[in-house]
Amino acid sequence: MLNKNAKLSAKVFADDIEKAPTRDGFGKGTVEAGKADPRIVVLCADLAESTRAEWFQKEFPERFIEMGVAEQNMATVAAGMALAGKIPFTASYAAFNPGRNYEQIRTTIALNNVSVKICGMHAGVSVGPDGATHQMLEDIGLMRMLPNMIVLTPGDAEEARKAVIAATATDGPVYIRFGRAATPVFTTPESPFRIGKALLLWESENPKIAILSTGSLSHTALVAARNLSEKGIETLVFHLPTVKPLDGEAVIDAAKRTGVVVTIEEHQVAGGFGSAVAEFLAEHHPMPLKRLGIQDQFGQSGSPEELLSHYGLDAMHIEEAVRAFVAK
Repeated sequence: MLNKNAKLSAKVFADDIEKAPTRDGFGKGTVEAGKADPRIVVLCADLAESTRAEWFQKEFPERFIEMGVAEQNMATVAAGMALAGKIPFTASYAAFNPGRNYEQIRTTIALNNVSVKICGMHAGVSVGPDGATHQMLEDIGLMRMLPNMIVLTPGDAEEARKAVIAATATDGPVYIRFGRAATPVFTTPESPFRIGKALLLWESENPKIAILSTGSLSHTALVAARNLSEKGIETLVFHLPTVKPLDGEAVIDAAKRTGVVVTIEEHQVAGGFGSAVAEFLAEHHPMPLKRLGIQDQFGQSGSPEELLSHYGLDAMHIEEAVRAFVAK
């Protein structure tokens, strides 16, 4: 059943549940943060409308910097502004930020441990028709390898807003991953959110398998858990909006209570969220583990629904994968 302490939407399983892209949370969060702290600035690489950076631009035009198609320059300018006492957010598609400017992020931001908040928009396959060149599936791996870097993958637009607010209060660099497709808003303003902490979404009485998910697929994991419960397969579902630092306490708790773990992410299985969980369990509590995600492939054009189904990341395929893994 749903965990009441998660304080989820009353319509979490309803067909008419509110949907919004997580990038909306970036727009709302930066405006909210900007009103509270004059140090907040936003830098954008010629994509203000689609990243929702224009929401901040309209409220604080004097604190918005349009960098043009110059992502490398955007990273270095942001690093300089952070060293001068500002709290910069850099916004572009994840394919370009961090995809194009990784070296500048590594050298000028992470190495100097400055408080730049790097925002990768339109990540994952659900960006849809933009195709493989724009479907960034490697960003979690790239960013979690960097020393000093915090990596956040919020589950919905409301949690994305909270992630932006939390990032402003966190010293050092932070990477936040956002999506373009409208996805269910399953958390509420009252839902707990802390960097480095998991959220228990679903808890059966005698769970036999733990599902650990990150990003917007955590709602899909919830749907799969409900369907599995109806078929007699009881689960736990943990949503981990922080990939780094990983909530090791929650991972160990899930592992010990069930003995089997499945991870879910809209990202390459190599180097991503599932790899972070696998690395942690290998050192602290070795056990059977199944990673669901993109299996060493690039994306392709299609609707978000078509692509998530194609890559086995919709509720039906997750349910099938869990049942097959339990049956082994």
